Amino acid sequence: MAEAVALGEAARGSTAPNPNVGCLIVSPQGEVIGRGATAAGGRPHAEAVALAQAGERAAGSTVYVTLEPCAHQSERGPACSDLLVEAKPARVIVALKDPDPRTSGKGLGRLREAGIDVKLGAGRKAAAWSLAGYLTRLKLSRPRITLKLALSIDGKIALPSGESQWITGEDARRHVHLERSRTDMILVGRGTYLADQPSLDVRLPGLEERSPRRALLTRGEAVPGWETLSSPRDVYRLHDVNDLLVEGGSATATAFLSEDAVDRILIYRAPIIVGEGKSSFGYVGLDAIADAHGRWRPADEQRLGVDRLEVYERVREG
Repeated sequence: MAEAVALGEAARGSTAPNPNVGCLIVSPQGEVIGRGATAAGGRPHAEAVALAQAGERAAGSTVYVTLEPCAHQSERGPACSDLLVEAKPARVIVALKDPDPRTSGKGLGRLREAGIDVKLGAGRKAAAWSLAGYLTRLKLSRPRITLKLALSIDGKIALPSGESQWITGEDARRHVHLERSRTDMILVGRGTYLADQPSLDVRLPGLEERSPRRALLTRGEAVPGWETLSSPRDVYRLHDVNDLLVEGGSATATAFLSEDAVDRILIYRAPIIVGEGKSSFGYVGLDAIADAHGRWRPADEQRLGVDRLEVYERVREG
């Protein structure tokens, strides 16, 4: 299942609104005979790709898939649960049940009715992490929103003049480009757009084509080549976006935090002290320190050259 998750993770940022699923097929002798991930644009699905590789050898095999095989018909391709029934594997091991009501439980049921042994739950945590964008959109009716900030030790994002290039070093900036490649859309505010004229593309060898769609948070005029959101609440109309990366300045970060619309924060912290400068956030609606506790949990941290990445996840009930 770990390899299936890795296959799906490599497709993250290119499959929306479909989930970035991974699938691995293993023969009775233990040989991997099929690998698949959801293709760019969402079709073909991971199971279809892996089954095409395995061919007739899929009969009697074990299939590992990170999300319940779909059960609904589509003009873009057959239901994966039907493809698996036709292929006749001995067992299908699924990490997560699909929350999409068109499939939820139906795909697993179809496989069991065909006499296929079905196991649910293997690798659940890793699969949920990789599929977090899709799962968030199904649960909250909006993309998973990640806020990225580059900060000094003392929490500043720029000098008083607004100069911010570059707070962090090359290793941290490469990591940002990797995050961009796993994102469907990237957003900044008009202030950042006017000050920096950012391209917001992916500049990593071999991943240049994975540059996400660009969006601007503004109530002003639209910019050619950019999509426009007039408010953080407009994220609820982004039905074809699983992961949204917010790279705007303090005003944009504050706007999303004030709406409680941030699910993950990436802080790239450089070993520098700026002193007087621009702070990372403004007022986010808290009037007591006690209200700030318990809202965020540390999820990861790592060294990136001289800089440090801190990852925080929003604690939500359910």
